[in-house]
Amino acid sequence: MADDPYQVLGVNRSASDEEIRRAYRKLAKEFHPDLNPQTRASAEAKIKTINAAFSILGDADKRRQFDAGLIDGNGEARQRAPRAHAGASRGAGPAGDDFGFGDIFSDLFGRGRAGPAGGGNLRGSDVRYTLEVEFLEAATGTRKRVTMPDGGALDLVVPEGVTDGQVLRLKGKGSTGPRGVEPGDALVEIKVRAHEQFRRSGDDVLLAVPITVDEAILGGKIEVETISGRVQLTLPKGTSSGRAFRMKGRGVRSTPGGVAGDQIVTVSIVLPSEIDDQLAYFMSEWKRTHAYDPGRKS
Repeated sequence: MADDPYQVLGVNRSASDEEIRRAYRKLAKEFHPDLNPQTRASAEAKIKTINAAFSILGDADKRRQFDAGLIDGNGEARQRAPRAHAGASRGAGPAGDDFGFGDIFSDLFGRGRAGPAGGGNLRGSDVRYTLEVEFLEAATGTRKRVTMPDGGALDLVVPEGVTDGQVLRLKGKGSTGPRGVEPGDALVEIKVRAHEQFRRSGDDVLLAVPITVDEAILGGKIEVETISGRVQLTLPKGTSSGRAFRMKGRGVRSTPGGVAGDQIVTVSIVLPSEIDDQLAYFMSEWKRTHAYDPGRKS
């Protein structure tokens, strides 16, 4: 008998969708084969059971069907015993129709979509997986080898500009359906790790850069990081803290062949760790003849 997906995920039948997702993510991380090298075989078996449970409870339609007793914990239709009709033979007309296996498939998946014996297009269960990538990998694209719940490896192309929480669908890489029908898909949810310097806003990349007092006053060229490498940024004379500079086309390209966003560089003036007598004297003399109001409210 198939496992009860509620028991597998450790949630009750009234659990919300978010509670189910949290329980799944916690278990998927706990039993991932890569994190359990000492017990890899048992971890692979456990994660396969966890994914199968979530493929039912994580899908609203399948959850309703399971709760109604129409499918089991593997997502397969439950066969019901045909009704007995005196004098009626199997396959009789509408008044004496039996409710057989083919009818269950029709009710579950829509009329006109027969079960496997009728050449229909039933599918296996989708398999859900979470993949963590670095910020720069998400911004510029990369290739990853994913260990699937059954222990197999899957080479995955992570497209440039992928966002945190985006789900990539890999056709035919899910669970095999009953009686060898078409397999389901692998749904890979991308989790993007935070970066020490960069932040993302839409297709723009935000970066905070410290500058020295002399760079702020005199201006000049400074080197700044971008997602594609270091480039030079020109500071005008008299650059104040908080000023933002837009570097066109240095952001993220979220659609293939589309226009990339920009990089927004915000500067802040950082004073020396020690103020020596020479700098203090210079500033006191400068202040006597060049006092100005920066706009502070009294």
